[in-house]
Amino acid sequence: MARGESGGQPSEARSRLLNTATRIFYGEGIHSVGIDRIVAEAQVTRSTLYRHFPGKEDLVLAYLSQVDQAMRAQADRAADGALSAADTLRALSESIAQGIQSPGFRGCAFLNAAAEYPDPDHPAHRAVLAHRQWFLETVTELLARIHEAPAEAAARHFVMLRDGAMAAGCLFDSTLVCDTFLDGVEGLLRAHAASNPANPADA
Repeated sequence: MARGESGGQPSEARSRLLNTATRIFYGEGIHSVGIDRIVAEAQVTRSTLYRHFPGKEDLVLAYLSQVDQAMRAQADRAADGALSAADTLRALSESIAQGIQSPGFRGCAFLNAAAEYPDPDHPAHRAVLAHRQWFLETVTELLARIHEAPAEAAARHFVMLRDGAMAAGCLFDSTLVCDTFLDGVEGLLRAHAASNPANPADA
């Protein structure tokens, strides 16, 4: 446990450092931002930063972990126990679309990080792959509740729709992009449900 933390709760300085780094890394990129900038904007000393994060790589990994946790929470909010699997995917898709249309949207934080850390052995790249594997498994599990057989193939299709929407949302009219994404999700759900006519209630 880092100094300044107790009972598993992060210190105020650590939270400020991580929130500052998250905002800047996402908005401007990781490699382009130096430690001095983060220290200055978080209003802490360099020694405080190094007490919590021994190096920039540790801060980058904490940033990716924080984004991962936020996206897991987003998926949890969509997974209302009263919803069918298909409606849970619809709710998750709507949440993704809202994010794309939010101020300051700059694409998928994990795809952005992968572009900056292409080495598959780098810890940041591995963190990206771990997050994407979780997301794929989450979608696969939902689609399997509709129809098990081609669930992973359909889930990969969903992930590609999401990736395309997040990339296009930075470049084009985000409303049009999101409408196209949501239409694509509906088409995917219809096709997936049609392959299992014995279980139409979950579609």
